[in-house]
Amino acid sequence: MPATARRQLGTRGEGHARRYLEARGYQFVTANWRCAAGELDLVMRDGDELVFVEVKTRRGEPMGSAEEAVTAAQAKRLLLAGEWFLAGQTALADAIWRIDLVAITLDQTNAVRRLTHIVNAVSVG
Repeated sequence: MPATARRQLGTRGEGHARRYLEARGYQFVTANWRCAAGELDLVMRDGDELVFVEVKTRRGEPMGSAEEAVTAAQAKRLLLAGEWFLAGQTALADAIWRIDLVAITLDQTNAVRRLTHIVNAVSVG
């Protein structure tokens, strides 16, 4: 898949994930936050918790499900990116935080065929 098509698919998935989370009471903080460690797709609040959301979007599942796409190396980068985000936000220095995964499979019309939200999908250790 060309980079532009992959980027468009990712943007669609992030939009679906954001709407899904907001419908469940999460509050949007920012999207596509970048640092030397990598990118945080969505940063949301779930009550008092700060949630870094990794969004994986697939069109069909011939290459495996979206849930299977987070590697150990990527998990490590997500944890580091979360730490970088907090280091730059002095007001959030003591925040409780976690990393969730929203895995989305779209059909050919870009409608959500399947959405899975895994709370605390990445943890230390």
